[in-house]
Amino acid sequence: MLKQKPADYFLVLVSLVGYYFLGYVIPRYHTLPLFATYGILFLVYLWILKDHFSTSIIFWVVASLACRSVLLFSLPQLSDDFYRFIWDGRLWAAGHHPFAALPAEYLSRNISGVDQELYNHLNSKPYFAIYPPVAQYVFWVAVKISPGSIAGSVVAMRMIILLAEGGSLLLIHHLLKKFNLPAKNILLYALNPLIIIELAGNLHFEAVVIFFVLFSVFLFARQKIILSAASLSVAICAKLIPLIFLPAFFGRMTRKKLFIYFSAIVVTCLLIFIPFLNREVINTWQSVGLYFNKFEFNASLYYLVREWGYSWYGYNIIQTVGWKLAFITFILIMTFTWIRNRQSQLKQVVRDEQSFFLEWMWMLSIYFLFTTTLHPWYISILLALSVFTPYRFVVIWTGLIFLTYAGYTLDTFKENLWLTAIEYLAVAGYLGYELWGRRGTLYFQRRKPVSS
Repeated sequence: MLKQKPADYFLVLVSLVGYYFLGYVIPRYHTLPLFATYGILFLVYLWILKDHFSTSIIFWVVASLACRSVLLFSLPQLSDDFYRFIWDGRLWAAGHHPFAALPAEYLSRNISGVDQELYNHLNSKPYFAIYPPVAQYVFWVAVKISPGSIAGSVVAMRMIILLAEGGSLLLIHHLLKKFNLPAKNILLYALNPLIIIELAGNLHFEAVVIFFVLFSVFLFARQKIILSAASLSVAICAKLIPLIFLPAFFGRMTRKKLFIYFSAIVVTCLLIFIPFLNREVINTWQSVGLYFNKFEFNASLYYLVREWGYSWYGYNIIQTVGWKLAFITFILIMTFTWIRNRQSQLKQVVRDEQSFFLEWMWMLSIYFLFTTTLHPWYISILLALSVFTPYRFVVIWTGLIFLTYAGYTLDTFKENLWLTAIEYLAVAGYLGYELWGRRGTLYFQRRKPVSS
């Protein structure tokens, strides 16, 4: 570290100050200071990536951990989801099923900590709890560690997030080395401002998902099939999104091993769900249904379809088109899987473990293309996957998706569709450039050995 240039230390200092302001000072409705600070952090990030020397990787990884640590004692400034985390954790700690009733129904039950003050902070009062079991376990642990303090529970959750992030960085380092990829690729994830702010800062559980997805590939590469399946199951039970990765396992192993792998996923998920397996869990699936039929934010193709619906029918058609877009997503992902399998057979190549990341990146991109709701932290998983591919459109996206924070006032939010259009046009343009320029990089595979 003593070999670092003075400018490197200056950039670290600028970053630490920037993250301090975003974590403790600037609320999300102060748009100009918010964007200015994030813009500076993102430019520093890009400069480090451009001016990087291989001898400084450890320095920058340590710096990235320091930036995350700056946020340790802050209350999330850009998201109020953590209030619902604590609400669910307090319910479970008091012996109440978090999926059993709507939040308002608990106010009259004299549950410790589940009171009007906390209720007033919730951003999803009309909906049942939607967070899967692994997240609920973390909420419970955080409340047990700090039963009467919101700030204390936030710190406890953030410590778990930071542990997951540290584990992810170790796994990224190991996997980059195994796949003979540039070691500096770790900085794409480690220093990315969106990752630091949304995961370490705003307590989003994509951090846990990323760790266990990476761990599943690490174990799969070591032929630990059942343990790999168990790790992927934990990721699924933290957030359901990794379910869309499952088709990528078709064609990679014998039918027997595939059966064992999927069986291990089912068994592990059932074991994790055991404390929640009663009739109340149906309420959560109702909330998941609302995600496709009611919620809309920062969408791409859906917004175009919605505008067509307004012009043709005169009203918002999300209730009829949301599930159709989800179905189209399913068909496209399965078609993509079939094409990959077919190409592998025709070209006589074996899809190695590295190709998981490329395939999962495209599957997740398909899902994001058709979803009705895309919050900034959702694409953190996509960035983690892209580290192992030659594609960098997600890096551009992590800079532009922050524009979705425009439109917040103290009490309301109005989405700026012009900024949404700029975001998607720029990302689509850069993706098109990469697809054209990297036509030969669609495979991370090796040829099957020719039998004598």
